[in-house]
Amino acid sequence: MDVLERFSRGDLEAFETIFRQFQSEVYGWTLRMVRDRATAEDLTIEAFWRMYRAHARFDPARSFGAWARRIAANVAYDHLKKTRHEERLPEEYAGKPAADPVVQREVRDGIHLAFARLPPKLKIVASLRLIEERPEGEIAEALGTSIGTVKSRAFRAVRLLRKHLKRLGIEP
Repeated sequence: MDVLERFSRGDLEAFETIFRQFQSEVYGWTLRMVRDRATAEDLTIEAFWRMYRAHARFDPARSFGAWARRIAANVAYDHLKKTRHEERLPEEYAGKPAADPVVQREVRDGIHLAFARLPPKLKIVASLRLIEERPEGEIAEALGTSIGTVKSRAFRAVRLLRKHLKRLGIEP
């Protein structure tokens, strides 16, 4: 019996093996969504706790990585919903550095504010697609949605970001 089969039956040793194998991948996905290392560590543990509690619902014939990414995405989404208005995007993720090294502080702050105002579902897709430049298929798989939904959410996020920036007097 393989490790995934044993995990689905509740074997703790199989879970520990899976944890060691997928810990960095789940942490990476979580970090991309929440943009804070300490929070990502906490949410990674929460995601694995949810996986362990849901072990009986896991189908060993399917991809564990996809299942784990989906749970991690849900944990991150839940976190973003709770902290929606408190969050600021860390400066290193405010976007790609401009060709001109003198980027005005007010523009950066405007981007932070506009990004923080995005609804959580749009913020996750915008982070992964626009900042991380992850493929749409990978995002769709992790979020348990279609590629069309990812494209739609990315489009809506860009539209909202432009709208927020325009209100702040910053033309994108």
